[in-house]
Amino acid sequence: MKRLTLILTAFLFSALSVSAQIENPVTWSYGQKKISKTEAVVYIKANIQNGWHIYSQHVKPGGPIKTSFTFSPSKDYVKVGATTGPKAKSKFEKVFDMDVSYYEGQVIFQQKFKILKPGATIKGKIEYMACDATKCLPPAEVDFAIQIK
Repeated sequence: MKRLTLILTAFLFSALSVSAQIENPVTWSYGQKKISKTEAVVYIKANIQNGWHIYSQHVKPGGPIKTSFTFSPSKDYVKVGATTGPKAKSKFEKVFDMDVSYYEGQVIFQQKFKILKPGATIKGKIEYMACDATKCLPPAEVDFAIQIK
């Protein structure tokens, strides 16, 4: 009986751990390139699992959560211009009753900075929402830190 209880308990915990796994269809990676002694470009790459997409930075109010980038203020660097990305795909989504722009597969965003201190670390956060054909996950935030070398 004790053995049966132990087996059932192990089965219950393994079943709970499988159901508790959180879907995470987007992974982020980062890079940087100095383009002069005082300027650098930061690259932020999203790898999106097949069947999933994230929305572009340019979504009208009333639509899904757009991908956005917030850079922490610092005396070590100054953001130059807006964060850019490639041209997004567009489609009409009934749930939002509008055309929305989105990315699938892989997308690389770029942001230029004026570097005021050698070796500066640019910090910030990404907010985005991932969806597939049947559901959208709650908006997610990812913190990052990219050292300029």
